[in-house]
Amino acid sequence: MRLARHSVRMTLALRAAPKRSAGWWLPVAFITLLAIPIIAGVLRVVQLAGHGHQPPADARFFATPVPVVLHILTALFFAVGGAFQFVEGLRKSAPRWHRLAGRALTGAGLLSGLSGLWLTAFFPPGPIDGALLLGLRLAFGSFMVLSLALGFIAIRRGDVAGHRAWMMRGYAIGLGAGTQALVHLPFVIVAGEPGELSRALLLGAGWAINLLVAEWVLRKPMPTAFVLQGGVA
Repeated sequence: MRLARHSVRMTLALRAAPKRSAGWWLPVAFITLLAIPIIAGVLRVVQLAGHGHQPPADARFFATPVPVVLHILTALFFAVGGAFQFVEGLRKSAPRWHRLAGRALTGAGLLSGLSGLWLTAFFPPGPIDGALLLGLRLAFGSFMVLSLALGFIAIRRGDVAGHRAWMMRGYAIGLGAGTQALVHLPFVIVAGEPGELSRALLLGAGWAINLLVAEWVLRKPMPTAFVLQGGVA
């Protein structure tokens, strides 16, 4: 009888224990999605350091490289590091690491968003950067900054559900460059290089798709255990 009870307890414990592999496919998927922006960002930083060709169209970047480099590095840190905040096993086994990493990533995300807004507002526009793209960058960049700020305020108040929701929205926008590369590729294959309007719509689609996916995920039923563990950021 004791052996049977012990067996039942062991079975229940094994079922309750989190799988270490659970959730790891998410950061792998996110980082794979970011492959093109990561490569492009690294090449841009190398170029700004004076180790590459300096095309005339990019003269504005070389004139004031600091905010450009700040935006690239903080955006990459936020997007790549933020992917691991989705791993359930890490949240459960290392909650302190989750909190400390979350604070660093929130700071990086805010710097990325604010530097992006500064570049949009004060840098000369590119050859095919029209008013629509300017408006989209200001709108999505502002919403990203607002989302991260509200997510941080929510967790300070103990609102885990609100924290999770706002952080997911902010991260969705931060992941936009990867989706933008995906929507650009078939367009270029079919129609060639985009013009002013089509480029703005393609970039806007990348941000919008990510936000729609985030909202869809947020509206799905959430396990109680997930809520108790503190969400994703």
